[in-house]
Amino acid sequence: MIEDIKKTLWATADKLRANMDAAEYKHVVLGLIFLKFISDTFQTRRTELTGRFADPSDDYYLQDADTASLVCELEDRDYYREVNVFWVPEAARWENLRAQAKQPDIGKRIDDALTLIEAENPKLKGILDKRYARVQLPDGKLGELVDMVSTIGFGTTGQSARDLLGQVYEYFLGQFASAEGKRGGQFYTPASIVKTLVAVMAPHQGQVYDPCCGSGGMFVQSEKFIEAHGGKIGDVSIYGQESNPTTWRLAAMNLAIRGIDFNLGKEPADTFVRNQHPDLRADFVLANPPFNISDWWHASLEGDPRWVYGTPPQGNANYAWLQHILYHLKPGGRGGIVLANGSMSSSQNSEGDIRRAMVEADKVEVMVAMPGQLFFNTQIPACLWFLVKQKSRRQGEVLFIDARKLGTMISRVQIEFTEADIQRIADTVHAWRGVGETDAEYAEYADVAGFCRSVTLAEIAEHGHVLTPGRYVGAEAVEDDDEAFAEKMQRLTETLGEQMSRGAELDGLIRQKLGGLGYEF
Repeated sequence: MIEDIKKTLWATADKLRANMDAAEYKHVVLGLIFLKFISDTFQTRRTELTGRFADPSDDYYLQDADTASLVCELEDRDYYREVNVFWVPEAARWENLRAQAKQPDIGKRIDDALTLIEAENPKLKGILDKRYARVQLPDGKLGELVDMVSTIGFGTTGQSARDLLGQVYEYFLGQFASAEGKRGGQFYTPASIVKTLVAVMAPHQGQVYDPCCGSGGMFVQSEKFIEAHGGKIGDVSIYGQESNPTTWRLAAMNLAIRGIDFNLGKEPADTFVRNQHPDLRADFVLANPPFNISDWWHASLEGDPRWVYGTPPQGNANYAWLQHILYHLKPGGRGGIVLANGSMSSSQNSEGDIRRAMVEADKVEVMVAMPGQLFFNTQIPACLWFLVKQKSRRQGEVLFIDARKLGTMISRVQIEFTEADIQRIADTVHAWRGVGETDAEYAEYADVAGFCRSVTLAEIAEHGHVLTPGRYVGAEAVEDDDEAFAEKMQRLTETLGEQMSRGAELDGLIRQKLGGLGYEF
């Protein structure tokens, strides 16, 4: 049911876009969804308070309060702040905007509403994108879009309405990424990749950090994982950084709409040059940085304390990201990062030396090779690196997983990991570590030819510290049917002959039927 709702909403929104570029339209639609979210959340809290003020058994009961007193009490901001609900001034409330949706100046009215909300909520300062007065949509289309967004959550109340809005927001992010193609990958990591990282990392509590957080998908998925395993929102503290200002805003809205508290730094900024969390040492670091960035270096980075294992080459940031992650981990922390396959074997410009130093220091825990076509923006095959600050188990070993044969085609150009694929990878890692998601004992680990193998550092050294899983896991075992080659060929030849004969019969029958209808050939 929910999937049908999301698809219907997307089809409607996409139709209203007319000729407007998807990259621009994205901010218009997602901004409206966010505006409705904070208004709905505010209204839900207001309705709750109204009931509690009238309930003699409630701590908030207001005895002998007249209507004017109740209205005045409902305007007290503290009632909303205490449950992390944004205050929405009356003029900015969704129903007021919806009532004015057909007015020619609806764009300006929305911008004004966003300005009022920012003034009342410092945490949203600079996050809300006020572009509606100048948006290039045909006459009446913005009002129609307001009407469409109004239907999200209609007929539901409270938490269920907010959950639906959150799901729609996330779904639209993915659809816009697909519509934008290459550019879409700059703000959105496909869900199956994020789920794989999170399932392997199993973040239950503590600090979660993403130094290139895009639209915040890593954080949302981490919270989902925690809730699915009996935890609750708030068990983790969220820290992120993003250099693109518009994407930074998307991330903030995505987290706010989920009710997730966050710290994305004071401003959008380059992670290497203007690190927004220099003193942070996190329990978990998750990242999908842009692959093979060539223009990342700045003279101020020479001698940076993050380069523990060697100065990264100025023409490629891959090993800068790896070392940045290690630097920001607590002693018992883990990091997971998506990188291009070349990172596993490159020896150019000191990369091989840095990789050797990291392996010898026992900082690499798990390597996963993934199939191509997982991303919207590139066909470059990618891999997952899992790093540890300090190993408590499996010291002197690295687990290699070759997942290139996993995944299912979901379109002509894209592959997606199924839930079973993700679970297989995660279960393999947990079994190898000897612990489950809750530190319970797991099934005993065993190497599987062609899929996974635990390898010593000595063997990795013999291979020049190349970390490509295919080099270590071997070939998949092929079941021997014990049938002699000559016998098998005879049997297969006979089968082929029978099938070709049957094919000729069918060809004749088709000719006959068509001839009867007057179609000779």
